[in-house]
Amino acid sequence: MRMAGPLGVFAVVLIFIVFAAMNGSQRVTVDLGVLVLYRVPVTVVAFGGLFTGMVVMLIAGVQSDLKVRSILRHRLETEDREERALIDRTQQELFPSELNVADEDDEEAGGVLS
Repeated sequence: MRMAGPLGVFAVVLIFIVFAAMNGSQRVTVDLGVLVLYRVPVTVVAFGGLFTGMVVMLIAGVQSDLKVRSILRHRLETEDREERALIDRTQQELFPSELNVADEDDEEAGGVLS
Protein backbone atom coordinates (compact mmCIF):
# COMPACT_ATOMS: atom_id res chain seq x y z
CA MET A 1 0.00 0.00 0.00
CA ARG A 2 2.93 2.36 0.55
CA MET A 3 3.75 2.19 -3.14
CA ALA A 4 0.23 3.08 -4.34
CA GLY A 5 0.90 6.84 -4.35
CA PRO A 6 4.24 6.76 -6.16
CA LEU A 7 2.92 4.16 -8.62
CA GLY A 8 -0.08 6.37 -9.36
CA VAL A 9 2.15 9.37 -10.02
CA PHE A 10 4.44 7.24 -12.19
CA ALA A 11 1.43 5.96 -14.18
CA VAL A 12 0.16 9.51 -14.85
CA VAL A 13 3.63 10.68 -15.93
CA LEU A 14 4.03 7.63 -18.17
CA ILE A 15 0.64 8.23 -19.80
CA PHE A 16 1.54 11.88 -20.36
CA ILE A 17 4.87 10.94 -21.95
CA VAL A 18 3.21 8.44 -24.29
CA PHE A 19 0.52 10.99 -25.18
CA ALA A 20 3.15 13.65 -25.90
CA ALA A 21 5.15 11.25 -28.08
CA MET A 22 2.09 10.22 -30.09
CA ASN A 23 0.70 13.74 -30.54
CA GLY A 24 3.82 15.91 -30.54
CA SER A 25 3.23 17.30 -34.00
CA GLN A 26 -0.50 17.97 -33.61
CA ARG A 27 -1.52 21.64 -33.40
CA VAL A 28 -4.87 23.07 -32.33
CA THR A 29 -6.57 26.45 -31.98
CA VAL A 30 -7.46 27.44 -28.43
CA ASP A 31 -10.29 29.96 -27.98
CA LEU A 32 -10.19 31.41 -24.44
CA GLY A 33 -13.08 33.82 -25.00
CA VAL A 34 -11.08 37.05 -24.97
CA LEU A 35 -8.00 35.54 -26.61
CA VAL A 36 -7.55 33.09 -29.46
CA LEU A 37 -4.31 31.12 -29.67
CA TYR A 38 -3.44 29.47 -33.00
CA ARG A 39 -1.24 26.42 -33.59
CA VAL A 40 -0.86 25.45 -29.92
CA PRO A 41 0.57 21.93 -29.47
CA VAL A 42 -1.95 19.42 -28.11
CA THR A 43 0.51 18.41 -25.41
CA VAL A 44 0.57 22.00 -24.08
CA VAL A 45 -3.24 22.02 -23.97
CA ALA A 46 -3.29 18.65 -22.17
CA PHE A 47 -0.62 19.70 -19.68
CA GLY A 48 -2.41 23.02 -19.09
CA GLY A 49 -5.65 21.17 -18.40
CA LEU A 50 -3.89 18.78 -16.01
CA PHE A 51 -2.15 21.62 -14.21
CA THR A 52 -5.36 23.69 -13.98
CA GLY A 53 -7.20 20.70 -12.52
CA MET A 54 -4.50 20.18 -9.90
CA VAL A 55 -4.64 23.85 -8.88
CA VAL A 56 -8.44 23.76 -8.58
CA MET A 57 -8.27 20.60 -6.45
CA LEU A 58 -5.55 22.16 -4.28
CA ILE A 59 -7.70 25.24 -3.64
CA ALA A 60 -10.77 23.09 -2.90
CA GLY A 61 -8.69 20.83 -0.65
CA VAL A 62 -7.23 23.75 1.31
CA GLN A 63 -10.69 25.16 1.96
CA SER A 64 -11.97 21.75 3.09
CA ASP A 65 -8.86 21.16 5.22
CA LEU A 66 -9.25 24.52 6.97
CA LYS A 67 -12.90 23.76 7.67
CA VAL A 68 -12.06 20.35 9.19
CA ARG A 69 -9.22 21.84 11.26
CA SER A 70 -11.60 24.49 12.60
CA ILE A 71 -14.14 21.84 13.60
CA LEU A 72 -11.45 19.71 15.29
CA ARG A 73 -9.97 22.71 17.10
CA HIS A 74 -13.41 23.65 18.44
CA ARG A 75 -14.05 20.04 19.53
CA LEU A 76 -10.65 19.86 21.26
CA GLU A 77 -11.30 23.12 23.12
CA THR A 78 -14.70 21.84 24.25
CA GLU A 79 -13.23 18.54 25.46
CA ASP A 80 -10.44 20.41 27.26
CA ARG A 81 -12.95 22.60 29.08
CA GLU A 82 -15.01 19.53 30.07
CA GLU A 83 -11.93 17.71 31.36
CA ARG A 84 -10.79 20.73 33.37
CA ALA A 85 -14.24 20.93 34.96
CA LEU A 86 -14.00 17.28 36.04
CA ILE A 87 -10.54 17.43 37.60
CA ASP A 88 -10.56 16.07 41.12
CA ARG A 89 -9.06 18.80 43.29
CA THR A 90 -8.06 16.29 45.98
CA GLN A 91 -5.57 14.47 43.78
CA GLN A 92 -2.04 14.25 45.06
CA GLU A 93 1.10 14.53 43.03
CA LEU A 94 2.52 11.17 42.02
CA PHE A 95 6.06 12.53 42.06
CA PRO A 96 6.02 15.58 44.32
CA SER A 97 8.72 18.17 43.86
CA GLU A 98 11.35 18.63 46.57
CA LEU A 99 9.65 21.79 47.81
CA ASN A 100 6.40 19.91 48.44
CA VAL A 101 8.25 17.09 50.26
CA ALA A 102 9.97 19.61 52.55
CA ASP A 103 6.63 21.23 53.37
CA GLU A 104 5.11 17.86 54.29
CA ASP A 105 8.13 16.98 56.47
CA ASP A 106 7.65 20.27 58.35
CA GLU A 107 3.98 19.52 58.89
CA GLU A 108 4.77 16.01 60.22
CA ALA A 109 7.33 17.44 62.68
CA GLY A 110 4.60 19.56 64.21
CA GLY A 111 5.40 22.73 62.38
CA VAL A 112 8.76 23.17 64.06
CA LEU A 113 11.35 24.58 61.71
CA SER A 114 14.82 23.11 61.90
